[in-house]
Amino acid sequence: MGAIGPGLCILLGIGREDREHDAAFLAGRIMKLRIFDDAQGKMNRSVADCGGELLVVSQFTLCGDWRKGNRPSFSDAAAPELAERLYQYFVQRLRDSNLRVATGRFQSHMQLSLVNDGPVTFVMDS
Repeated sequence: MGAIGPGLCILLGIGREDREHDAAFLAGRIMKLRIFDDAQGKMNRSVADCGGELLVVSQFTLCGDWRKGNRPSFSDAAAPELAERLYQYFVQRLRDSNLRVATGRFQSHMQLSLVNDGPVTFVMDS
């Protein structure tokens, strides 16, 4: 079971068109985003700057298309083999930066508890 202290919870949806360069791009951006408060209360520090940790959970439902009908389609989600490979690649890119990274279990039913401390939630896409 993955658990972290203060830091970022990343719900990672991998689409069928995604590739390693997309995962690398997102990992790089996430590590450098200045979204944590500095001493003056201004969002000016990255997760690394403040010693934060990362929890990465694979979430294929983020690729769901709910625009037609009442049951979402997941045809835009990557096949499990591609999704797991890119998920592991993404996690490794984060770990290569000496950040503490915890993960969920790929393709498993999980219960996630989150304390969202502040007004910051982003949807990022490559």
